[in-house]
Parts: sequence; C-alpha cells; structure tokens
Amino acid sequence: MSDRFYLTDSFVAKYRRKKAPFGFNGLGELVYNRTYSRLKSDGKNNEQWWETVQRVVEGTFNMQKTHIEHNGLGWNAWKAQHSAQEMYDRIWNMKFLPPGRGLWAMGTPITEERGLFAALNNCAFVSTENLREDLAAPFTFLMDASMLGVGVGFDVKGAGKIVVKGPSISRKPEIYTVPDTREGWVESLRMQIESFFLGTAPVSFDYSAIREAGAPIRGFGGESSGPRPLVDLHETIDDLLGKEVGSPISQTAIVDIMNLIGKCVVAGNVRRTAEIVFGPADSEEYIDLKNYEVNPHRAEYGWTSNNSVFASVGMDYTATAERVRLNGEPGYAWLDNMKAYGRMKDPINNKDHRAKGGNPCLEQTLESYELCCLVETFPNNHDSIDDYLKTLKYAYLYAKTVTLGKTHWPETNRVMLRNRRIGCSMSGIAQFLADRGMSTLIDWMDTGYDHIQRLDAEYSDWFAIPKSIKTTSIKPSGTVSLLAGATPGIHFPESRYYIRRMRLGKISNLVPALEKAGYKVEPAYGAEKDTVVVEVPVDVGEGVRTLPEVSMWEQLALSAVAQRYWADNQVSSTVTFDPENEGSQISNALDVFQYQLKGVSFLPRLDHGAYPQMPYESIDKETYDSMMAGLSKLSFGRIKGEEIVAERFCDNDVCEIDFVSAADPEEIVADE
Repeated sequence: MSDRFYLTDSFVAKYRRKKAPFGFNGLGELVYNRTYSRLKSDGKNNEQWWETVQRVVEGTFNMQKTHIEHNGLGWNAWKAQHSAQEMYDRIWNMKFLPPGRGLWAMGTPITEERGLFAALNNCAFVSTENLREDLAAPFTFLMDASMLGVGVGFDVKGAGKIVVKGPSISRKPEIYTVPDTREGWVESLRMQIESFFLGTAPVSFDYSAIREAGAPIRGFGGESSGPRPLVDLHETIDDLLGKEVGSPISQTAIVDIMNLIGKCVVAGNVRRTAEIVFGPADSEEYIDLKNYEVNPHRAEYGWTSNNSVFASVGMDYTATAERVRLNGEPGYAWLDNMKAYGRMKDPINNKDHRAKGGNPCLEQTLESYELCCLVETFPNNHDSIDDYLKTLKYAYLYAKTVTLGKTHWPETNRVMLRNRRIGCSMSGIAQFLADRGMSTLIDWMDTGYDHIQRLDAEYSDWFAIPKSIKTTSIKPSGTVSLLAGATPGIHFPESRYYIRRMRLGKISNLVPALEKAGYKVEPAYGAEKDTVVVEVPVDVGEGVRTLPEVSMWEQLALSAVAQRYWADNQVSSTVTFDPENEGSQISNALDVFQYQLKGVSFLPRLDHGAYPQMPYESIDKETYDSMMAGLSKLSFGRIKGEEIVAERFCDNDVCEIDFVSAADPEEIVADE
C-alpha cells in the first residue's frame, strides 16, 4: 500500500480566502457552522468550508485508492488528482453536496480509523418477517444503526411468528455490566429481548460503567446523557413484553419496542433518528397505533415513527384516506411497484424482487438489512445541461465510492455487495421550474438518468464490482439544501419570504457573531437556561410558487413526473393538502396515482402557530426588507470549539415532521 490520498496544497490554497457561496442570506453558513463544521485536530478551531470539502474529497478518494490497490487494479495518481480537484470545486460551489452524514463523517477517524462506514449512509430497512430465526436481530440492528445516525424503516410481518416465553424465573439472573459504548448498549438490548423470546435466564443490568450525564463524547460529538435513557428502555421493555408472555408477539409490541429504541437514541445524545413502520392496510390494530385514545400508553413515544401501510394497486382507499384527512397518516407504499419497476417510464424489470420495504422518507427501495447512501444535486445552480452532467459524474462517484466501505453487519454486507444501491437526488426543483419550466426539467431528468447509467457501467468496471441495482431518487432534503440555498427536494416552500428559526447552545461561539450582525437572538422557549433561538429572514427567489398556490393534485403530478423520468428508486413526496377543500379527494387521488408512484405521504395544511418560535414563519416582503435592512455582513471567522452542535446527522426534514405532534412542543428541535 502507498500513502494516503491528498489534494495538492497549491490547489487547495486557491480556495482558502474565497467566500463560500452559502445560500439564503447567511442561513446556509449558519447551518454549516452549527451542524457540519468539525472541531479540528488542534482542539481549538472549527473547520472552515474549504477544509470540510478538502476532508470529504480526500476521504472519498482515499476509499477509492484503498480499494483499487487492495485488489491490485492499478491506481493512476495523476487522473485521481485531476478528478478529485473537479469534485472539490463542484462541492465547494454547491453544485452537489454529499449527505449530512458524509459532510460530518467522511475522512474522519470515524471511518478511516474505526471503519464505521455505516455512518456514511443515510438510511436502512429491516424486516421482522423472520423473527423466529432472527430473534432480537431486527431490534438491535435498528438501535445500532440509529446510534450511527442512520434512519431505519421496519415492518410488522413478524407479528405472530414467535411466542413470548418470558425469562425463566427458576434460573439465576445473569448480571451484565453495560460497557460505556454503543456496542454495549446494543448488546444489552439483545440479551433482554432474547431472554423473553427463548425463556433463558433473566438479565440484571449494572449501569455503573456508563459515564455520567454531561461528559463529552469524542467520536460523534455532544455530551453523554448518562445511563437514564437506557434504564428507561430496559424497564419499559420489561413491562411491555411481560404483558405478552404466553402469546405470540403482536404488531403493537413490535412497533412499541422499535419506537422505544428511537426515543432512547433521541434522548441519548446530539444524534437524532428517523423511523418508518409499514403494516397491513386492513389491520385495525395497526391503523390505530397512533390513535392515542385507543392506545394511550403510546403517546409518549409513538411520534418516533411515521406509520405507513403496504398498499396494493386496486385496493379500496376510502378508510385509510379518511384517517389521512383527519391526521395526515398513514403514508402509502406500493411494494409491488417498488419491486417491479425502476423508473415508471421503463418496462417492468423486477430487479428489486427481493425488496421488503423502504427508508424513513421513502425515497429508497430496500431489502432487509440494506443500507443506502444518497447524494444531493442542485440543477438550478448550473448554467447548462452539459455542466449538470459533469456534476452528476462526481455526485455519482461519491455515492458509488461509499458502497466500497464495509459495515460491521454481515447481513448488510451481503446485500450491499450484491446491490451497490445508491441514490443520486435533485433539490431546488421548485426553483428550477420557476426559472426554466417543466419541459426543461423533464429533459434534464431523462438525459441525466441515462448519463448516470453510462457512468455506472464505466466505473463499476473500473472498481471491478457489480453495477448498482438502482441509482436515482428524490430525497426530501433538509439542512443540506439550506447550505446551497435550495428548496428541499421536490417540495414547494410555504412562502417566498419567511423567517427560519434555529436553535443554538447559549454558550455557542456562533452567538456573538450573529448578535453583532444584527440577527434577533432570544432565549429558547422551554429551554431558556441553555439554549437560544436565532431568526434568519429568507427569500427563496422570484417566481417560485408556494404551497398555497399549488394544489394537492399538482404536487402528486410533479411527483409522478419525477418517478417517471428520474427516480428508479423512489420519490420522497409529502403532499400538503387543504383538509376542508381537498381532504375528501384523497381517496380518488390515490386511485389515480397508484399506477404512477411507489410511495407518498400527506400532510394537512393547518395553522401551525400553536406554540411559540415555530421553525418556519411566513412573512411579507415589507417585513423581509425591514429585517434585511437591520443586518450587517455576517462573518463567523475561525469559530473556536463549538460546545453544543445539534442535528449532526439529521437532514431528513420531512420524514421527521411527526416531531410537531410531540407531547411537549417546546422541546421540538427547530430543524424538525
């Protein structure tokens, strides 16, 4: 093996004093500094944008170099340097961006020393269908992946597959001292669940080795929560499974355990998690999981997952559509379409006949235990289709490179080595439509998709690995698109002008710079002692249509266009509707679009002013101009060690919309 890959100093030096093209009047720069700028090895200063891009690009090409040299395939240093420099420029100029997980973890000791390449992936799915054989594995996989920042989907097909025996009270309890590691927490969950499934000795947990609350966490950042979230998880699962002893495990119990894990992970550190569960559309037990009058015990943690149904083409949507009209759930996933089709314009190919479900935002078809890496492109940041096709090369190459990294799960490696699934996405589509129109969008989608297929054939041969089973999707985006000043995914903004509120630690070194520039910074409602909220005025651009102007039917039609011409995986689409005027039409809309989509969710357009400091607040032009007039140039300089950095891994803005219905609204993180 030769040395690690590095960009040349002379090349990187050209970007050190250039102003990064962050979007949305300083919002993109604020998001970057708060969320993705890592503390450097000197322990004193945080990265600047040119340094983050350097770390990500060098990490990407180092993964390639390691793979090529390990397999004796012949590394061309000159070509690699040229290609890496082009990738650097396109990321720096935000023509495309890796996912938030990539911006945070690529090229760090997380991957290069610890080999936790799973942390580079956005999403995963695990089925409980083989629960009798898998035992606790689906639950521990979800916990492990969630603690690495990976959003996980799951199903309830394991219901009835195994009888809950309960721990054997005649046997001496096994004492397990939980190590102060991610692996230790996951192992404790495995031991507990399997004692209930197999009737083995009960497990007694010793939490004394877990660091106290507030202690720093070096690898992933943030502070330790102490053992309390894990204690609560163990105690609640004991009670939950104790009530199921002697009976086959229920759908409710499966979802309860998964949701409780999500609650534990959310409470455990700066990481957030996202879950989606898929169940049968004709099961009253499943459909009522978020009816807290029927299931009052679930109000404390039911919000951790979006609940969707496996829909069948041709089914009667009347009953589920009425539930959607009332509260926005369930979402819909047409698994048969997911298995049979790539893009909906192409003939049935059944490539994904092994597929079992999808990720929390439903832009990826996935097999059980499969992960996927997404990468985001911004077509409206390009002058021509030729320029965009060049960007697609490097966006594709980043995502394909991530598939070279092994995970610590054998089941996952087996499916990922075979599928090499990736998801090249588009964001800023609403802005693109305003500037260039639908015909040009369809042309760029169709041409871009064909280009990616040619790239996949070329680079799969170079890496000597299989071509990717699928390559394109539309993700909902979130904080990553804010960096580039792009609207998220396929979604339209609420308003042309709005206030975006973000939370920061009160002692954050970002706060003085914001105050100096004139931004409104105030104590966070419900967390006044340690958290502040900053208000940033945003203009999404002239001519961009907003949700009040776009009907439910038009949103569905745009999703169908993207599913037809771009996404061979899926389009993550949350359709906003007027409950009074459009709610009664949902069943008919599903009947029409079930032949054109693989998945969709709905969100009723309601007055969300029910609690203070809403993440988004629509404003008029006069208010926007007034706010802008009071702001001076925002300059963070070289930010010194950020003590509180929230949402390290969360760029799933839409799929975590359910946090809005949490029992304590004041605890909602502004990003959500």
